[in-house]
Amino acid sequence: MLTLPPSVRIFLAVEPTDMRGSFDSLAGRVRALGLDPQDGHLYVFVNRRRRIMKVIFFDRSGWVILAKRLELGTFQIPQVRPGQRRVGIDAAELALILEGIDLSSAPRRRRFRRGGASR
Repeated sequence: MLTLPPSVRIFLAVEPTDMRGSFDSLAGRVRALGLDPQDGHLYVFVNRRRRIMKVIFFDRSGWVILAKRLELGTFQIPQVRPGQRRVGIDAAELALILEGIDLSSAPRRRRFRRGGASR
């Protein structure tokens, strides 16, 4: 299981990404999502065939890219509303996605805003 501080958020880009890109192109994709790639959060991208996944983040001293290519099967990313370009996931969900486990049949937890109001 991934162990991350609670302040780190994980964003999954829903649209397929060209995996030939590296640090600068992936950081540009993060900016295109309206986010700051140097904020310390993790940004997850998958290719069109959903066999390659890259995670990019900035750790205050430089860029880090983690990559995984599946030999069999595909990454099962969560379903989102039409037009939604990114989705927030937690570390446990990312770990399950990396293992190829389909989250679509699993019930999602209700997330709460400050003050107890649900989203």
